Amino acid sequence: MKRLSVGSWLVGIVALLYFIVPLVATAQFSFQEGPGQPFWAAYTSILESAQFWQSLRLSLGMALAAVVIGLIVVVPAAYWAYLRVPQLKPWIEFVSILPFVVPPIVLVLGLVRLYASGFGPLSARVTMLMGAYGVVSLPYMFRSIDTGLRSMNVKALTEAALGMGASWTRIMFQVVLPNIRQSLLGGAFLTFALIMGEYAISSMLGFNTFGVYMLLTGQTQAQGAAALAIIAFILVWFFVAIMQWVSRNSITTIGGSR
Repeated sequence: MKRLSVGSWLVGIVALLYFIVPLVATAQFSFQEGPGQPFWAAYTSILESAQFWQSLRLSLGMALAAVVIGLIVVVPAAYWAYLRVPQLKPWIEFVSILPFVVPPIVLVLGLVRLYASGFGPLSARVTMLMGAYGVVSLPYMFRSIDTGLRSMNVKALTEAALGMGASWTRIMFQVVLPNIRQSLLGGAFLTFALIMGEYAISSMLGFNTFGVYMLLTGQTQAQGAAALAIIAFILVWFFVAIMQWVSRNSITTIGGSR
């Protein structure tokens, strides 16, 4: 087993402190009690707020929808590009970075301009917010899935599976998805973290998501905003752990039942 050098340990420790120290400081600030209040008062105030639960449900639903959109759109497209049309990969990569280039206000104004007529009040169109989040999360999902596909020999594995009589559905669930499982989890993690803290798109579309609620809380309750940051951190890791557990126990089972 190769031993890590002192420099590698030093870089790892510095990187760990870079992430841990701000988190610990935020948690410490959130537990600073006011006059005559218990140290958990900020968390109690947040958890008893109806707006908190409404914004949390909306953001979690949007995050899950963005992950599903990414899986449905990116995985088949990237897989087919690697298998049949590798010359299209540069174009797919170009399209995948467009959400980084287009500012959120341009995206929102484009959505409003295109779908403003015939779909009812803007605040009632949750599908518009879902579509916007699906678009802005595509670069993260694509980069993660592209990394996973690069690590496997897509053509050789597919030809071997076809030679053994496997269907395309079985190939997708028993060959492709298990081999890119970690990449899928990485993309899901980035998407969840992005959606849970997103503010610009949801505020311009008139939705009270978790990011909007956090910002509004920070304007009047500094400790409440710190508590929300800690709660968001815990929630993201909690749901990512659930997705990892589900992926380990379902991908092969689904593929085997087809």
